[in-house]
Amino acid sequence: MKYKQHKKALILLADGTIFFGKSIGIEGTATGEICFNTGMTGYQEIFTDPSYFGQLMVATNAHIGNYGVNNEEVESDGIKISGLICRNFSFTHSRVDSDGSLFDWFKEHNLVAISDVDTRALVSYIRDHGAMNAIISTHVDDIESLKEQLALTPNMEGLELASKVSTKEPYVVGDENARYKIAALDIGIKKNILRNFVKRDACVKVFPFDASFEDLEAFNPDGYFISNGPGDPEPLINAQQLAKEIIKRDLPLFGICLGHQVIALANGISTYKMHNGHRGINHPVKNLLTGKGEITSQNHGFAINREETEANENVEITHVHLNDHTVAGIRMKNKNCFSVQYHPEASPGPHDAEYLFDQFIENIQKTK
Repeated sequence: MKYKQHKKALILLADGTIFFGKSIGIEGTATGEICFNTGMTGYQEIFTDPSYFGQLMVATNAHIGNYGVNNEEVESDGIKISGLICRNFSFTHSRVDSDGSLFDWFKEHNLVAISDVDTRALVSYIRDHGAMNAIISTHVDDIESLKEQLALTPNMEGLELASKVSTKEPYVVGDENARYKIAALDIGIKKNILRNFVKRDACVKVFPFDASFEDLEAFNPDGYFISNGPGDPEPLINAQQLAKEIIKRDLPLFGICLGHQVIALANGISTYKMHNGHRGINHPVKNLLTGKGEITSQNHGFAINREETEANENVEITHVHLNDHTVAGIRMKNKNCFSVQYHPEASPGPHDAEYLFDQFIENIQKTK
């Protein structure tokens, strides 16, 4: 595709600020909360991460599409971002095991993407003014209509999105004769989490977001897991009640990201919308139990209240984010329960935190 064929496109932020770019060739309009990811690689995994559902993604890496796509490198059943904003979009790709171009993949999913944007200026603006809704469009001549459409886009705060990405029916991953059985509540689960359980000799049954404790218990699991996912954790009343039931029975429980927030809420610890979330694959975390540092993959726009966590006599902070000192991990002092705000399964990202899956298996072994 020749450069001159690209049509003008724009990004309109909720506060009225406009940034311009060019369409990659897929016409249309998309809305959502605008956010940015600082990862230098792993764009396909990011685009298919259910935690990004309802969000417009700004890629801070200058080149997107240069290594194409691979059918095995997906974290869900399809693209979950609402749209993409980038600096340079590569229509050609160079990679031995590529299954095709990013453009063809986007076209198949009819995903609106804008390139030739001054992403450094855009990210600086979002960083200073905070996360907000935005609209991207190739229809640059009707600003007033775009403003009206943007005004109808719901805010992320208070928004329940787990039901939009969760499985409709339970399903099983792994060998049914595996040593361990884990019941997982899917509120936006990534495939690499399941892979990490399976390679530790676990069979995982994945349940819909509205499953009851009785549903999960019927699987006769050795441990319980609450997944990552999109949106605000506060509306997830069923998941919070499920966590309370598991905790009350002192059964092994592990939570990641949104699951971590659900476990905090189940313990009476509130959550809040961050000025800007943590999204990238190089976030520094300190393990307070070992004193060691970890480079982690993160993707969240909400966090749990640190003061309330410190005041809770049943909960201990185990990990902190070294950039802003937000709570990155907790464990219950009197129950078999722990959780982290970041992604130990990564994909993309470093593997520093994979030991947390081993820790969960160890907790299960103590109760078997």
